[in-house]
Amino acid sequence: MVNSSITIYTLPCLSDNYAYVVHNRATGTAAVVDVPEAGPLVDKISQLNLPVTDIFLTHHHWDHIDGLPDLQAALTGSLGQSRARVIGAKADAHRLPALDQAVGPGDRVTLCEIEGDIYDVSGHTLGHLALHLPSAKAVFSADSLMAMGCGRLFEGSAVQMWHSLQQFRSLAPDTWVYSGHEYTATNMAFTQSLGEDNPAIAARAAQITKDRAAGQATVPSLLALELQTNPFLRADDPALQAAVGMPGATAEQVFTEIRSRRDKF
Repeated sequence: MVNSSITIYTLPCLSDNYAYVVHNRATGTAAVVDVPEAGPLVDKISQLNLPVTDIFLTHHHWDHIDGLPDLQAALTGSLGQSRARVIGAKADAHRLPALDQAVGPGDRVTLCEIEGDIYDVSGHTLGHLALHLPSAKAVFSADSLMAMGCGRLFEGSAVQMWHSLQQFRSLAPDTWVYSGHEYTATNMAFTQSLGEDNPAIAARAAQITKDRAAGQATVPSLLALELQTNPFLRADDPALQAAVGMPGATAEQVFTEIRSRRDKF
């Protein structure tokens, strides 16, 4: 059952990052997911007058955590709030800011009184987490599953990332995917370069072009649409395998090939 009292705000940060404010209107509290920089988050929190109880960090890269000290300082300073609890990966605690709650795959957490489930989606980094909020029909995937793409493999292997991404396919198709960057236009161009005759891809490409021309964000995206159009979720699809010249190959082989092509695109 979807909780209609939850609102999620998508906040552009830095040059192409996103941070998120999850507002539980039933309790009047909020949580933050990732802190690329503090400014946009402080502005939104101040505008809405939201007490922030929790901050969730998906992974250790600087463009997802560097704004945390300034955000905490603003919360306890100019905004007059208590310090927010910081939640992140137990396996990555040595590379994250000090955590108040260290979590791992299979754990259930509560942020601003909303229950969430933790998934290990290593590949982009080791210890990368995704946060699923079933009652909000939302999953925060950061740099694992992205709109029409997936994150570059800085630490994990292609096979590891393929298996990490399979967890998203188990979620309800009407789940909204809140990823970490506005990379969709480039991901779209890459997907088209694979040469698959897929009407869903053509229709989505037209919409992405229209949205970006209007300066609109393409994130979040609907999981059902990712399942139809994101090649990194479809490495076991015979139509995609044929398009890339790998009919009958394993999903891991196809994923490895298209991830390699994306790196060079």
